[in-house]
Order: sequence, then structure tokens, then C-alpha cells
Amino acid sequence: MAGASPPLCLVVLVVCLLGFSGAADMNGELEITWGGDRAKFLDGGNELTLSLDKGSGSGFWSRNQYLFAKIDMQIKLVPGNSAGTVTAYYLRSEESKWDEIDFEFLGNLSGEPYIVHTNIFVQGKGDREQQFYLWFDPTADFHTYSFLWNLKNIILYVDGTPIREFKNMESKGIPFPKNQALRLQSSLWNGDSWATWGGRVRIDWSQAPFTAAYTNFNDDQACIWSSSASSSCAASSKDDSWLSQQLDSAAHQKLEWVHKNYMIYNYCTDFKRFPQGLAPECVTQG
Repeated sequence: MAGASPPLCLVVLVVCLLGFSGAADMNGELEITWGGDRAKFLDGGNELTLSLDKGSGSGFWSRNQYLFAKIDMQIKLVPGNSAGTVTAYYLRSEESKWDEIDFEFLGNLSGEPYIVHTNIFVQGKGDREQQFYLWFDPTADFHTYSFLWNLKNIILYVDGTPIREFKNMESKGIPFPKNQALRLQSSLWNGDSWATWGGRVRIDWSQAPFTAAYTNFNDDQACIWSSSASSSCAASSKDDSWLSQQLDSAAHQKLEWVHKNYMIYNYCTDFKRFPQGLAPECVTQG
């Protein structure tokens, strides 16, 4: 957004709670929401696993909701033949016309790369997909996947490397999520009708259960939404630089490297899908 940022408590009051806690028991921060014992806390709450079998998938969400946040989570994706599985990791509001910021990891046949499917919804409208391959095996070890969401932009990171930037261009009439509190959610589910090669490769249930693992959840730099809070996010921040953080020239070079070498789909170049014209933000950002 050009010019000075408006106050952070325009619509709801928020309080920003900061202070690094490091790897810790995630039981107090994350709540298993479905899937029964397919979702489990391990190692005293330092690790959480989600599993998918023919009966059901599983999922969790954060106990907190956020109005602007910088959130990190380390994830180890489903190994082996993961075709048809979807590991979703996203921020979403609870409104009927919702806001949402997505990572979705689309499984594939053994030896074939995962696809990272990203999307941004504002007031229930998405159609802003970008897809990427990763430059490493995301099933061999944990890797960090991060959201940066402030009034200036949304940036998605993989191991600290930006893969996507969505700028606030409200001054040009382009909607931007800023009024609805979002909750972090993740799920592992059956997406074989579309996830792998457009649904041509289905889940091999003989490989079940499929399991993804999570650790090192960090929402320490986040504006935690409270309907009864009396102070703004900025008022209690120890380090609020992330609230105005944008990509510098070095980070833009990393973003361009990802787009040049690993981007496989961009809604901003899909004239066949959008014959009536590309989204207005595509004029100034890819």
C-alpha cells in the first residue's frame, strides 16, 4: 500500500503477543479438529502428525485467530507414493465471504516432485493460483513454510526463500484481506479427483496410512485477535518491524529465481482460462 499505513485496529481490536519460545509443546497452541486418532501429538507435544487412510483424513487448527501475522511451521510431507493426497496448510477466516491464504502440497508418484499449490481468497473469491515445484525433497526432512501477512503485502516463504508476493493494491481498487481474523489450519485429505495429474492418478490405498509431520510452530510475531481486547497490535509489540516488512532487492532476486526455475502455473499468464481478461493485479505483479 502506498503512503502511510492506517491504524491496525480499524475493524477489530487486536493485541500483539511477541517473544520467542522456540520448539515447545504445541498442545496449548494447536487443537486437533477431526480425524480421531489419525491426528496425534508426539514427543510431549513437540511434534504433531496427521494421517489419511481409506476411512478418513485428519486435521488441526490454531487455538488463536490472527489479524496480521508472521507464522512459521516446519512440515515433513507424506513420503513415497503420495499420489492423490493433499496436505493443506492455510490461514482462513470463518465468515461466509471468507479470506484465505493457502499452501497446498499435492502428492505424486514415487520419484516425481510434489507440487506446491498456492491461492489467495478475498471475501470468498479466489482464482489466484500459482503453482511451484520445490528444489529439494520435502519428504526427507522437515522444512519451514511461512506466512507473512501485514497491511502492505502477503508473502509466502519456503525455508526463508520467498515464492509468492501479493501486494496491497487497494488504492487501485483491488481487494486485500485486512478486516477478517484468520485461523491457521492444516489437513491431510483425499484429493485424488484432481490433485495428481488432474485426477488421472488415484490414491493407492495399499500404501495407507499416509502421514505428514509438523513441528516448531511459531506465531510469536502475530497480532492475536480478541473481541474484548483494548489495545492495538502495535501498542504492545516488542519488535513490530514485520508489520511493515516487504521484499528488499535481494529477496526480490530470490523470488525471481523461484519463478524462473520452479513456477509451473501462474493465473496471471493464463489467457485461455480468463479470456475476458486477467485479474487487475496481474498488470503489476505476477
